[in-house]
Amino acid sequence: MSWHGRAQDTGTAGDHGPGERAVDVRTFRELMSGFPSGVAVVTAVDDDGAPRGMTCTSLCSVGLCPPTLLVCLDNRSGTLRAAVSRGAFAVNLLHTGGRRAASVFGRPGPGPFADVDWEPVGPHGLPRLVSDAHTTAACRVLRTVPGGDHTVVLGAVEQVATADEARPLLYGRRRYATWPAP
Repeated sequence: MSWHGRAQDTGTAGDHGPGERAVDVRTFRELMSGFPSGVAVVTAVDDDGAPRGMTCTSLCSVGLCPPTLLVCLDNRSGTLRAAVSRGAFAVNLLHTGGRRAASVFGRPGPGPFADVDWEPVGPHGLPRLVSDAHTTAACRVLRTVPGGDHTVVLGAVEQVATADEARPLLYGRRRYATWPAP
C-alpha cells in the first residue's frame, strides 16, 4: 500500500508528521473516484425564470422526519445561486440512458437545457429531465452550510415523481457503469 499525502484526523489542518504532506486536489479526486455513486442532475430556476442545472454525485439522504437530503454544489454555480435565491431545487436521478445528460450538465457553459427533454414540475416549476431521469425529487431549501469551494444544501423532499423502473446510472473511477440487471 502506498500513502499519498496522508492527512491526520487529529490536530489542525496544517499539522503533518514527518514524511507527510497536505492532500492535493489530484489525490483527493483519486480518493473519491474510488467511491462509486449514482448520478444526478440538480436543477433550479433562477430569478429571471431561466432553468439552471449541474451534474452531481455528491448526494445523500440525511433523515426521514422530515424526508431530507443533501447535495453539494459548486460555489460558482448558477444552479446554487438559483436554488438558494428561489428556495427550491430538484434532484433528477439519472438512469442508464442519461449518460449524455450527465455529460451536458457536467460541463460549464450555456444552454444545456436545449440539449435535453425537460418539463417544469411542482409549485416552483423546477426542471424535470423527462427522458433521462428515472426519479425526480422536488426539494425546499432548509439550510446551506459552507464547505470550501462547495456549499452543502439541505433540502426537504416535498414531491417525488417516478418515471419508470430503469436501472440507475453509476459513476466511479472516472467512468459510467450500469446497475446490474435483477
